[in-house]
Amino acid sequence: MKYSCEIIIDSPIQEVVAKFDNIDNMKEWMNGFQSYEHLSGEIGEVGATAKMTFLMGKREIEMIETITVKNLPTEFSAIYDANGVHNIVKNFFNVIDENKTLYKTDQEFQFTGFMKLIGFLFPSAFKKQSKKYLTDFKAFVER
Repeated sequence: MKYSCEIIIDSPIQEVVAKFDNIDNMKEWMNGFQSYEHLSGEIGEVGATAKMTFLMGKREIEMIETITVKNLPTEFSAIYDANGVHNIVKNFFNVIDENKTLYKTDQEFQFTGFMKLIGFLFPSAFKKQSKKYLTDFKAFVER
């Protein structure tokens, strides 16, 4: 499953990217975010891995982040692996003008096992969650 989402943030690209690139800010815009544990590589750089933990409802979900591209201020891409889910995420930031930034994310989900059924039956839930992260990130930056 592949899709894209985008949002315009009323803030200069430098501020948007600085807030995006700060691990401590994840809790401000990623609902359910619990922790980020560095595993290997140079923190925040290409090849680095980390374990991210989220609370979704009453379920705790762990995923491994592997950074694949860090070309900020224009692109940050990573792979997120969890039970039955392989998610390739490409984040792009583009200047609209000195006070507006376009934030676009391309998502690709690959499912295995039981998650194939979930992905097939509820594809809109994944897109809805991605759009919520964008909306919440915009609100965080613009505060």
